[in-house]
Parts: sequence; structure tokens; C-alpha cells
Amino acid sequence: MIDYKLLEALAVVVEEGGFERAARRLGLSQSAVSQRIKLLEARVGQAVLVRETPPQPTAPGLRLLRHIQQVRLLEADLGSEVPGLAEEAPQRLRIALNADSLASWWPAAVGPWLVEQGLLLDLVVEDQDVVLRRMRAGEVAACLCASGQPLAGARVRSLGAMRYRAVASPDFCARWLTGRPIAQALVRAPAIVFGPDDRLQHRYLEQLGVTAPFDYHLCPSAEGFQQMALSGIGWGLLPDIQSAAALASGALVDLAPGHWVDVPLFWHHWRNGGVALQALTRHLEGVAGQWLVRD
Repeated sequence: MIDYKLLEALAVVVEEGGFERAARRLGLSQSAVSQRIKLLEARVGQAVLVRETPPQPTAPGLRLLRHIQQVRLLEADLGSEVPGLAEEAPQRLRIALNADSLASWWPAAVGPWLVEQGLLLDLVVEDQDVVLRRMRAGEVAACLCASGQPLAGARVRSLGAMRYRAVASPDFCARWLTGRPIAQALVRAPAIVFGPDDRLQHRYLEQLGVTAPFDYHLCPSAEGFQQMALSGIGWGLLPDIQSAAALASGALVDLAPGHWVDVPLFWHHWRNGGVALQALTRHLEGVAGQWLVRD
């Protein structure tokens, strides 16, 4: 039999990124959490964590994490059907998603529905190209990302795409982008990039026929990204649903009208994710088209 206290310790260590924070969340000492992990490893006969910062699950650890995620969701369903087993706290769904969705359409799409359902979210925010790693690692029950590659034991749904355009402030354009073709000018001008895994600006320049390296600021904040563009610090790719007001007012300028990058968004969720996760999936499929581009 699986001791679910041991599995819960494994999940919390990975979710919290360390033994000390996991201990605080579980109300245990750090040594007690460490002992539970060691006991779990003794039970399965293999290491379940790589002791680095933050701790990373091994291949057996990943399988156990996926299992405990699904158990959590199924237990919540059981509590709704058998009131005596229900937890006092509202049900929580742990979801990973890209920062641009969180800064634009996601709150409006799910907010009223969450209130109606009485659900709470634990959101893990990453770049859209790497979010799927969180689900593959068993850290989340669902994720929203740019990859449509299905995972074993999960389902994937296409919700649409976010359309990105290259924008900058009028002052930045006057300072950096006059006197030469736009593609050449952009390579010489400082860009804004969300993080080391963000390739949007690279993809956009490739569309314009440019593959040369370029200088850029790193800004791992969707809101900060737009503020840096508005302040004339650099140029960058912003989604239409985030930049529309600034473009309409003239605070930002579309640098190459008629050129854009569409980033598809896929919703991944565990097959045995429970009633609440299935309901959220149906809801997203029904409303995402209000904000996302669909063929």
C-alpha cells in the first residue's frame, strides 16, 4: 500500500522548491519532511528526488507526483459526493500558465466562473514555451502553454492563439528606427525579452529575413514588459489584447504593420483529474474565443 503522507511530502517539497518551505507548509520540522522522503525512497527502492536547489524529481519521482496530483483531485470529488469526507477548505486546482495570459485574458475568462464554483487556484507562472515542463514533472494538474505535444495520461485541447506585434514608443522609434529599413533597424536597437527561453523576438526577426544577434533587456514580468516599451527602453512583441489601448492612443507604435507572430495556446489536463478540472476545461473551451484568435 502507498503511504500518502509520504507522497504528499514529495509533492510539497517539489511545489515549494525546498525542504524548509515544505516543512512550514506541512507544519512539520525540516528533518521530519526529510525523513518522509527517505522512507518513501526506501519503500520504492529508488531515489525520488535529486538533492539540488531547487530539488528535482527523478523519473520514479515524476510518476509518483503525477499520481498524487490525480489523487488530490479525485479525493475532492469524493468529498463533494460524501459530505462526511469533505475538507473544510475550498478545493484548490494547481495550474501552470504563461505570464502573458495571466496579464491579459485569463482573469476575465475564469474569474466569474471561479466565484460561481467556489474554487481556488494555485498558479505557477512560466514562459509559454516551458510551462509544459511543470505538468510533465507532476507539479500541476493542468497547464496552458504553446506546446500541443500530448503527455501520457493527459488530454490536450487547442484554445486558439495570442497574436503578437512588434511595438515601441514614438520616442524610441525616432531615436533608433529612422533612416534604414525596419528589419535592419530592429537588429541595431535594444529589444525587450521576457526571459532566456523567450524566442518571440527572434522568430519575428526571422519573419523579416534577419537572423543576426541583437542586444536586449531581460524583463520577466508581463506588466513590466509593456511599461518598459511605453517608457522607450526597448522594442518588443506584445499581444494585441494587452497592447490595444496603447496602440489606439499612440503611446505605442506598430513597427511593421501587417507582420505579427501567432502563439498557439493549448490546455493540458490529466485524464483522471476529477469533476472540477473537467468543468474548467469545458468552460475554457467555451469562452477562450472571446480573446484568442481562432482559424
